[in-house]
Formats: sequence, structure tokens, C-alpha cells
Amino acid sequence: MDALDVSRWQFGITTVYHFILVPLTIGLAPMIAVMQTVWHVTGNEQWLRATKFFGKLFLINFALGVATGIVQEFQFGMNWSEYSRFVADVFGAPLAFEALVAFFMESTFIGLWIFGWGRLPRKIHLLCIWLVAIGVNASAYFIIAANSWMQHPVGVTWDEARDRPRMTDFGAVLTNSTTLAAFPHVIAGAFLTAGTFVAVIGIWWMARNMWRAKKLAVAIDTGDNSEMPKATAPSHIDATPEDLEHDARTLWRPVTRFALWVTIVSGLALFITGDIQAEIMFKQQPMKMASAESLCNTTESAPFSVLSIGRQNNCDAVHDVIEIPGMLSFLATRNFDSTVQGVNQLQAQYEEALNMPGQNFAPNLFVTYWGFRAMITWALGSVVVALGGLWLTRRKRVVESRRFATVCLWMLATPFLANASGWIFTEMGRQPWVVAPNWENNLDPLRIHMLVQDGVSNHTAPTVWVTLIGFTLLYGALGVVWFMLQRRYIIEGPATYDAIPPDEPSDTDSDEPQRLSFAY
Repeated sequence: MDALDVSRWQFGITTVYHFILVPLTIGLAPMIAVMQTVWHVTGNEQWLRATKFFGKLFLINFALGVATGIVQEFQFGMNWSEYSRFVADVFGAPLAFEALVAFFMESTFIGLWIFGWGRLPRKIHLLCIWLVAIGVNASAYFIIAANSWMQHPVGVTWDEARDRPRMTDFGAVLTNSTTLAAFPHVIAGAFLTAGTFVAVIGIWWMARNMWRAKKLAVAIDTGDNSEMPKATAPSHIDATPEDLEHDARTLWRPVTRFALWVTIVSGLALFITGDIQAEIMFKQQPMKMASAESLCNTTESAPFSVLSIGRQNNCDAVHDVIEIPGMLSFLATRNFDSTVQGVNQLQAQYEEALNMPGQNFAPNLFVTYWGFRAMITWALGSVVVALGGLWLTRRKRVVESRRFATVCLWMLATPFLANASGWIFTEMGRQPWVVAPNWENNLDPLRIHMLVQDGVSNHTAPTVWVTLIGFTLLYGALGVVWFMLQRRYIIEGPATYDAIPPDEPSDTDSDEPQRLSFAY
């Protein structure tokens, strides 16, 4: 592989890795803010325990997200310097706002939230976590605005003196139609991830507590210590069967039900916003959407391909097995009988309009086709958790099935994989463009665009290989740290002393409330 190939692999690997952490941060911060608000309003100390417990998991994820996100900034200048020069007048503005407004805001108030327990007034402390939640979502908006400009450049004119686009309307960049469609979709995906994350942990703890309560009751009745279940944390060693069942019903069931409804609502929002975004993409990037369906030729009443076999990266190998007649036309134009342009015809149009004969303007058909379907399929894992969890917790019931809890643990990875698949489809589907032409607004397509091979720095392949290998090893180590920390604190569970309000005196005979556990 040459320097371009290795640079693309490096950016793809680091971006996908970073975005494993991002959706959980975006969705979990508002959920923790809601948990703390419920405690603040009701005084129910179980919600305080939930706030502190999931707050630790959030902070682990946030810290690793910051560490991996910094790499993204450096790559723009190091591996993609020509791209950075080309988009500097536009791309820098939303990223600067992301740093100055959003990142500084969330970083400041997350520090106040971590160290403010018992030191800040309750209302001020609650405000801190809400400002963190606003900050992480504002950060997402500015970054999506920057990315959306690459998908659909607006608010610019061509600067002849500097031979690059010059921003003339920052408001147009921030209110890009692509941004307004993509942002709700990304946020819905983040809430789907966070909702599933909280729900799976709650279901696992409910099932575990109920199982341990039964085993412990049998051991007490029979006096058989061999039946005594193993405690999951020091604070649970002296727990009685009544304590365990009480936690399952008063802590884990309400938190899990809250997370399950977040999952359901965000899943519906994903469906609606995804449909809106797809309709816009048919107008702005028709080649991407034609490739997502491997629609090689312009078709009237085009069908939606549900499944195909024998697919390779060319139109000659397309063999659809299951398809829905007219559905692709409806998704594109809201008309079952409309005509949808195919890859071959779009290729000819692009060559003529851009005066680039021989340039391949179609992305990898295999990646776009299956990336789109992987995104949808992986999201169904959250549906399994949500519907099963709501059914098993109906009418004040709690989850007792360890088998279902195990299934949910396996489903925990699916929303993360769905988010990753969606971004792979979005970014790979834009190829060969790093800045796609704006056909919709009739900006000069010969000027306001950039092919990916024109954006890479003038490095040798071995130079990029060194950093690619280094980042892979570093990210692998960070991934182990992330997993081990999350696993440790999930298994440890909420501490019993977390139920003590931070601004009230605790038992002076115990130093447990003063112990530092990761963050507070």
C-alpha cells in the first residue's frame, strides 16, 4: 500500500475506535443528569446511588474519549495537510467553537461535578451535570457541522488569491441542511447506546440479586454454607436476602425501566431521522445512495434490496434475493413510481460535469451496501433488550431470568457496532471525495470539491506505517484499560455508602464515605 492507503487506514481505524466511546458519553451524560434530578426532587436515595454508580462509568468513558480524540486533531495537520490547507477557512471555525464553547464548558463543569459532592450547594451541583450534558451535545453539533460541510459544502465562495474556498456565511455552515438532518440522527444513536448500556447493567444486576437472594435464603434455612453465593463486592458480603431483593426492586428496576424507555424512544427517533437523512442524501449525494443499494442502472419504481448474494465490488456481480418493489423510489422521493439514478449513469454524468474522464466516482459497493445493512441489523440488538426488558418488568415484576440477562450482555455490543457501521457507511460512501461537490446549490463543482488523493500529505508509506502501528498498539492498551475499569466498577456495583447524601453527616465509626473510588 502507498502512503494514501495507509493514511486512510490510520484515519479510519482511529476514528472508528474513538467513536466507540463518543455515543456513550453523549447519551449517558443527560441520563445521569436525569437520575440526579430525580434524587434532588424526590429525595429517594436509591437514585443517588444510581447517579454515583453510572457517573463513575461515564467518567471512565469520558477520560478515554478525550485521550483518543486528541489524535484526530493531530492527523489533520500531519497526515492530511493538503486537506487542512484546502478547508482551513471553513473547517477551523466550527472546530474552534467546539473547543472554546463546548469542550471547555464540559471539562470545567465535569471537574466541579466530580469534586463538588458535599462542597457545592445541591442545586449548583445538579446544574453542573446538566451543563456537562449540554456541553457534550453542543460539542457533537459543532463537529457534525464541520463534517456535514465536507458532505455538502455551503456558505463559501472561491478565493482566487489563495486557491481555496473562503467562508462567507458562518450561519449557513452551522445551519447546513445536512447538519440539521445528521445531528438528530447521531444524538438518537447516542441515546440508543446509553439506554442499552444502562438497561443491560440493570437487567444483569436484577437477575443476579434475585438469584443470590434465593441461594442465600436456602443456605440460611438449611445451614449449608456450600449453597452460600459469592458476594460481588465487599459492601455486599453482609447483605441479607431481603436487602438483595429490595435493591432489585427499588434501585435496579426503576433505573432499568427508565433506560428501556430511553432505548425505545431513541430507536423510534433513529428510524424517523434516518429516513429524513436518506431522503436528503438522495439529492445531495446520489452516488452514495445508489451504491448503498448497488443500483447499477437508473430504474423507475426502483426496489429496495433486503438481501443479496454473490456480491463483489462491481455491478456485474449483483444478485438480489429479497427485494421490496418500489420502496427505494419511495424512500428517495416519497413516490413509489419515481425514477432513481443508477451508478453507471451517475458515473457518466460526473465525468462530463467535472471533466474527469476515467476517474471512478463510485465508492466501494460492497462496503456501502453491507455497511448500511449492518447499521440497521446491529441496532436490532437494542430492540431485543428493550422489548424483552419491558415485558419482564411489567406490573412491578423484576427480571429473574439469568438466561435473559446473559443474552442482554451479548447484546450490549450491538449499539456500539451499529454506530460504527453507520459512520463507516457515511464516510466510505462519500468516496472518492474528501469534500463532495455541491450539486444541489449549483456551486461551481470544478472548484468546491476535493478528491481524497489530493488531500494527503507528502509522506512516505513507511513513515505512516510507524504511526499506524504505534496508534494501534496504544489504542489496544487503552482498550484493555477501558474494559477492565468498566468491568471492575460494574461488578462492584453501587456502594452502600453512596446512599448517604453528600452534605449530611455520616457514621463517624466508619471511614467508608471518605474513601476515594475512582472519582469521588
